[in-house]
Amino acid sequence: MSTALKQSDNLLVFSPFAKGEQKRQASKGNCVIYTRVSSKEQTKGMSLETQRKDCEHYAIKNSIPILGHFGGTYESAKTDERKEFNRMLTFVKRSKEKISIIIVYSVDRFSRSGANAIYIADQLKKQGIAVFAVTQPTDTTTPSGRFHQNIQFIFSEYDNQLRREKCMAGVKEKLLAGIWCTTVPVGYDIVRTEGKPKQIILNAKGKLIRYAFEWKASGMSSEDVRKKLAEMGLKLSNQRLSDLLRNPFYCGLIVHKALEGQVLEGIQERAVSRELFLEVNQIMAGSHKSGYSVLPENNKAPLKRFLKCDQCGRFLRAYKAWKNQKYYYKCNTPGCCCNKRADELHDIFRAVLSGYVLGVEDEGMRYVIKQQMIITYKERESNTF
Repeated sequence: MSTALKQSDNLLVFSPFAKGEQKRQASKGNCVIYTRVSSKEQTKGMSLETQRKDCEHYAIKNSIPILGHFGGTYESAKTDERKEFNRMLTFVKRSKEKISIIIVYSVDRFSRSGANAIYIADQLKKQGIAVFAVTQPTDTTTPSGRFHQNIQFIFSEYDNQLRREKCMAGVKEKLLAGIWCTTVPVGYDIVRTEGKPKQIILNAKGKLIRYAFEWKASGMSSEDVRKKLAEMGLKLSNQRLSDLLRNPFYCGLIVHKALEGQVLEGIQERAVSRELFLEVNQIMAGSHKSGYSVLPENNKAPLKRFLKCDQCGRFLRAYKAWKNQKYYYKCNTPGCCCNKRADELHDIFRAVLSGYVLGVEDEGMRYVIKQQMIITYKERESNTF
């Protein structure tokens, strides 16, 4: 009896009855440093070097060992689909027992994605990893500190949106004047002469593209046009050639999302006449209607970009044949003859899925699978964990 009483005085005996998980506190163990600029132009200055020096100074001053440097290049922070950013997150995830802090120069160097940045920081915190900005020091171990950092993430996203709005206003102003101000299409060069406005002129590839329009207008198939261009040194995929022939830039016009549906005269040299451009696109539209129509995502072709060709391994596309109004899956690889009726493939797919049906008695397994699907979905949405 006395032994039982002594055991009851030791609260550790009752630990199997405890609820919840023990929270890991971010400690000053080890760190990694992440630096970033958002454009090539910024790399010419001292921005990256300044970020790295200040981050290293903070780590040394606080006796925090540095286990890695990431970034050191230009990457847009509009989304978190950045190679160096994801490489850094993968590193700290796999070294979660060692890394406790990600040191950045400021929160906008970590991310400008607002809500997604908050989610990433929260996921890191659950692994005992804190995000610390040397120019915006915040104690994220407290609710008020995390709230303050979340506000900083939101303001970074707001600032990013303002910058984008100002940038797009400048782009639109140039476009309205007929001046293309982004990367020019294939076949053009930008020539700048002192004291004169810039010129957008055809190069050697542009002259080949002119031939492509003429060949297409003469009745040549797109595949033959593509092969003939390849023989002359201009290699294009089928999709690339199709996009090129549908681009009104080559007949002297400008279209852009910033113009909100407007079509304007451009200053660029014309590769073809507008009459030839319209003729080619009428031929392409007619040949498209006479054979089949490519389907967008819909319930009639749910396996589009899911099934792969057993010959070349590429994802199958879907279309509806005009002749019999049936749906098909087809490989887009030139010369590949993989072309299957959709209803036949659907029957085979249903037969395969039937082997994974859960019965009423498997309610517990249903719950586990549902929870795992939710976790997997969130991980893929974040592009990080």
